[in-house]
Amino acid sequence: MTYGSRIPNAEHEAQPWRVHDLVRDFELEDAWALPAHGAAADFSRLIELLAASDPAHAESAPTRFLWQLRDRLGKWFSLGRISTPAQAGGGLRIPGTDEVSLAGRLPEDLRGSAAGVHFASLPFQPLYLTANEFAAEISNQTVHGVMHLAWAERGDGEHGGQMAVYVKPRGLFGKGYMELIKPFRHWIVYPALMRQTERAWEAAGRRVG
Repeated sequence: MTYGSRIPNAEHEAQPWRVHDLVRDFELEDAWALPAHGAAADFSRLIELLAASDPAHAESAPTRFLWQLRDRLGKWFSLGRISTPAQAGGGLRIPGTDEVSLAGRLPEDLRGSAAGVHFASLPFQPLYLTANEFAAEISNQTVHGVMHLAWAERGDGEHGGQMAVYVKPRGLFGKGYMELIKPFRHWIVYPALMRQTERAWEAAGRRVG
């Protein structure tokens, strides 16, 4: 496996991640191997690094531009900002359901498990946290999505970071929007995120593979 690159969706789906039960009606859009690995206890550090990231002020100029452009488009076309938190009044329903958040689908043992995770700038709402999984959701006028982080076992006590993105577009417009931005995500946003994660992981004294 090459760290910092896409992995087959089937590889992610073959793992017994608990997120599968929450997103059975969602589409797995992307799965990536993150440029970070280490011992089991290092997973908490990976979550801290990603929760602290700020795309609007990223090192990558194209990433900053795309992030800011999305909010400009939101104003021009009444799409709102990148995220409409489910906790806010009048939260958008998940397409095809009466739910505004996946939090209601959580089993009892996962509820409140991610209360200690706080995003500095990323427009996500934490859903749950375990020893090797973390999930958060995002909701806006184009899509309801879920970001899943995992700490997959690699043998001999080694674990590697993985990120998966699940989506449920809002109608034809949402589907068209997701197709439109796919090249930008794959060629600009995600590669920049991988480079930033690798540098931050190395700076923290962790191994990148």
